Amino acid sequence: MWKTIFISLFFILLSLVMSSILIDRWIRLKTAHHIYEKIQFLPTRSVGLVMGTAKYYRTGVINQFYQYRLQGALQLYKSGKIKYLLLSGDNAQPSYNEPRTMKRDFIASGVFPQDIILDYAGFRTLDSIVRTHKVFNTNNFIIITQRFHCERALFIALYFGIQAACYAVPSPKKMLLTRLREVLARINLITDLYIFDRQPRFLGPLIRITTTSDTTKKHLPKNSNFRIQTDQTKQRQYNLIDAKLHKPQ
Repeated sequence: MWKTIFISLFFILLSLVMSSILIDRWIRLKTAHHIYEKIQFLPTRSVGLVMGTAKYYRTGVINQFYQYRLQGALQLYKSGKIKYLLLSGDNAQPSYNEPRTMKRDFIASGVFPQDIILDYAGFRTLDSIVRTHKVFNTNNFIIITQRFHCERALFIALYFGIQAACYAVPSPKKMLLTRLREVLARINLITDLYIFDRQPRFLGPLIRITTTSDTTKKHLPKNSNFRIQTDQTKQRQYNLIDAKLHKPQ
């Protein structure tokens, strides 16, 4: 009896592992042709969707996922690959506001406020992608995030018929736990899309991203740096272009 139970559990576990691997591979292969790691090959689009995340880890150290995403977005903006930055993130609590935090850092780097649009209801990747299309009336945009996140975000976009591309920014070196969580997130994504037909938590009225005349806009100098404004107690600024920390003047 126990032998039968053990064998049954073994095959159930084996089936779950194999299913997880197949789902992971399927999402990776389906989205591979829409991901770019070099700016020169990236198509030019009006809107760049910056996926939100926490600015700091719980230890108070700067979050490199946040750091690299903002660095990549600025590179696309100053190179002319995108004109507008749509900052999508969580704003579920008054003390935690991902879009507003990103906006402050972009403006401190020289991005014009009129080129920044905030999406306060990007609670999940699915919310951010679908809302960009349905709420902000944009079907052809560039997602800016790490490669593993690009794959999941693009899979959502393709499912909903959205013509998005993704600029894959660097990832931190220690990625084992993140990669394991991503496998679980992909399993959850498949159930959300194909079983539960999940939709964004909030949609709301249409918000059009208005076009600004190029003749009235100034461009950032190519050697401009992205400076993250940290807490005064830290007394540090981060140069995201060089990905190095330095003390302010």
